[in-house]
Amino acid sequence: QAQLVESGGGLVQAGDSPRLSCAASGRTFRTYGMGWFRQAPGKEREVVAGIKWNGLQTVYADPVKERFTISRDNAKSTVFLQMNSLKPEDTAVYYCATDSTPLSSGIGRNVPDYGYWGQGTQVTVSS
Repeated sequence: QAQLVESGGGLVQAGDSPRLSCAASGRTFRTYGMGWFRQAPGKEREVVAGIKWNGLQTVYADPVKERFTISRDNAKSTVFLQMNSLKPEDTAVYYCATDSTPLSSGIGRNVPDYGYWGQGTQVTVSS
């Protein structure tokens, strides 16, 4: 199990490039894939990016591909989401999550694939 705490959100301007962080507690961080999701008002929670437990593979949703980068630092039990060139449509609550299965061969792309969630951090992009 894990406890996740996101940080780095806030009110930003279009074109800004903040980085979100997700600090995880527990000794099993290294064996779980991690994901970033976002949820805008009136919309379902959707995947933004995912990273394999060993950090060797990543996946991105089409709206953020080429702009966002997910990474992890297992020594610090932290996963990051570098967000470049933010757009107003990126406005949402961003959540990090831990895959429900350790040592997964793939990367989860849906909410049911993840077992633990942080409380989320609001990212508001003004135009």
